[in-house]
Amino acid sequence: MDSFPETIPDLLRRRAADAASGPWLFFGADSWTLADVVGQADRFAVGLADRGVGRQDRVALLLGNTPETLFAWFGANLLGAIAAPVHAASKPPEIAALLRLTTPRVVVVADEHRPAAQAALDGLEPGARPELAAPRDLATAGGGAPRVDVRPDDIAVLLATSGTTGAPKAVAQTHRTYALTAEAFPWWLGLGASDRLLTALPLSHVNAQAYSTMGALGAGAGLALLPRFSASGFFDEARRLGATQFNAVGAMIHILLKGEPRPADRAHSVRLAYTALALPQAQHRAFEDRFGLAMTVGYGLSESTFGTVWPRGERPRYGTMGVPRQHPRLGGVNRARVVRDDGTDARDDEVGELWLSNPATMRGYWNDPAATGEALAGGWLRTGDLVRRDREGFFTFVSRKKDVIRRRGENVAAGEIEAVLASHPAVREAAAVGVPSELGEEDIVAYVAPQPGAHVDVEALRAWARERLADFKVPGAIFVRDALPRTATERIAKHLLK
Repeated sequence: MDSFPETIPDLLRRRAADAASGPWLFFGADSWTLADVVGQADRFAVGLADRGVGRQDRVALLLGNTPETLFAWFGANLLGAIAAPVHAASKPPEIAALLRLTTPRVVVVADEHRPAAQAALDGLEPGARPELAAPRDLATAGGGAPRVDVRPDDIAVLLATSGTTGAPKAVAQTHRTYALTAEAFPWWLGLGASDRLLTALPLSHVNAQAYSTMGALGAGAGLALLPRFSASGFFDEARRLGATQFNAVGAMIHILLKGEPRPADRAHSVRLAYTALALPQAQHRAFEDRFGLAMTVGYGLSESTFGTVWPRGERPRYGTMGVPRQHPRLGGVNRARVVRDDGTDARDDEVGELWLSNPATMRGYWNDPAATGEALAGGWLRTGDLVRRDREGFFTFVSRKKDVIRRRGENVAAGEIEAVLASHPAVREAAAVGVPSELGEEDIVAYVAPQPGAHVDVEALRAWARERLADFKVPGAIFVRDALPRTATERIAKHLLK
């Protein structure tokens, strides 16, 4: 390529024109060529345009890990519209909160999720209810979507993320970010056209979107989708789908390692795993040895796909996040700082907040100028993550500065859990904290204090939470206390609860 496309539609068209006629997308027993995928996206675009979707309108996607998610996402982008995927595990109150924030014109929803979507719409003002559309209805509209001038800095996707107050935020991520990542991810990992990337991570998240999907497009490689992660069948599915690479979050690695060893553990074609959690050396090497593959480590976030990565071809630096990711064509476009609370740069081996500056950074948080101004200041993205940098320039993750719990690859706002628990009639106040998990990352523990004279039934309270929160947000344990400990400024002393 003389130059690399700068938008998702241009990347799709270029790859479809260049690609051989073989399959590109694999799901279950089905497969699609890139020409098939572009054709499906075109039909979805026509169906969305028939429903009034135009440039920078939002299209919510409640479809799970299916090819239809890609068709609807790409179809929205062909129109210059913004895809707003919703996690398939979301419950009606969570869906309603995201719909209020993103105000989509259409919600593309699978049949299995339609009851939850309808319940969410019932909770909205009548004039603010988007149209529900099934994928099959969009796909029958015919081809020939209008050509729209899509620009690199246009918003392509709104990525839902937990705010520290519990209210959802939406990262406004651009076509430029996705295009730059498509070009760079294969270079970071050494991927090529003979590879096939596998993802079981949710297509509502930046990892599966920017690294697996865009990475496959950028490398000219294939993409295999799993509807969900299942440890018992993961490598069997990888073998069946011919995968050579997959992305994982830390909990997946721990769960796979904890499984009973099998003679078929190495009976697959996977050569490389990319994980967002740096493991201790013994566990890292145990995973590689057992499953017969190499594993590399990186750090990124919804707000910027250019974080850090282990340099390819160098000796592993176990326990670290690596060094700032750069771009194969543009060079050193990614800068990183470790910053003290007073805004000055930390010394080597001193803990501070990681700040990033690169062109693969969000436009901001959708309709939230205050949060945008706090995160993006002076050309730097303040990640909210505390790290250390050693003398050789390698970064090590320490903890999260913000009140967010990391569970099963998901960022969960403690405030969101606390608001749901405190809405129970018997609960006066609640606090949620993350505690170390044997699967890596964290488990969620909640403490509640009852209303005067009330009795808190823990199982009833857990059922209350389960109706209002995705399963991965529901606390694994709930403890009842007469009162919760306080700091001198009357805040709940979460450090004592931990």
